[in-house]
Amino acid sequence: MIQKCVFRLLLLALMGGAPARAEIVERPIAYESDGTACEGWLTYDDAVEGARPGVLIVHQWQGLTDYEKMRARMLAEMGYRVFAADVYGKGVRPEETKECAVQSGKYKSDRKLYRQRLNDALKILEKQPGVDRDRLAAIGYCFGGTGVLELARSGAPVLGVVSFHGGLDSPDPKAGKKIRGRVLALHGADDPYVGREGIDAFEAEMEAAGVDYQLVEYPGAVHSFTQKDAGNDPSQGRAYNAEADAQSWAAMKAFLAEIFQN
Repeated sequence: MIQKCVFRLLLLALMGGAPARAEIVERPIAYESDGTACEGWLTYDDAVEGARPGVLIVHQWQGLTDYEKMRARMLAEMGYRVFAADVYGKGVRPEETKECAVQSGKYKSDRKLYRQRLNDALKILEKQPGVDRDRLAAIGYCFGGTGVLELARSGAPVLGVVSFHGGLDSPDPKAGKKIRGRVLALHGADDPYVGREGIDAFEAEMEAAGVDYQLVEYPGAVHSFTQKDAGNDPSQGRAYNAEADAQSWAAMKAFLAEIFQN
């Protein structure tokens, strides 16, 4: 009997005291934005107790896909409550380049509509149990990188936004004065879709508005440098860059930890 008890204690010690197993919870969330049915994606670690910072993810031009869900899991594993927005609407997931351009162009040409979709998604995140409403942020990729900047320019109550290879332009540079949090723009130095003129305009907007911002440019990286499905041929203007992907994610992690004071 004594030997059995000793064995059990040793087993528990090896298991670290048999802690509760963490589980990443993932599920769709139906909501509406100006009468349009949308379906976002909520992700969190159910072993993390107490109110936690909330992070909104804004998708690239194909809409909400497995890519955003993967990033949501990565953030959830860091202890955040995450909601991936659905800007286009439920079931609208273009695959062909022409379709993607049409859908993304609809919102890029109507920033008021874009901002509404983004703010409605942010409200869904705020309502989720376990989300600290005073600690919110947003990250976005490509189309979504443009989106998180528009969210900030709308005056949304976010402590910070992170744009991964997003468009930096603004039809109304004065909107920068409405930004309430910090801005981190992670950019491919050789991105042919965001030229020097756009970068200069972005920096001028941020500086004129007194925004606490940082622009990081990754040498050799082009558009979509965080997405493996972009291929590996930079001459095409979009391609995956493993080094820039890792470095930009690390920069985002440090940024979120700082604004949330984790």
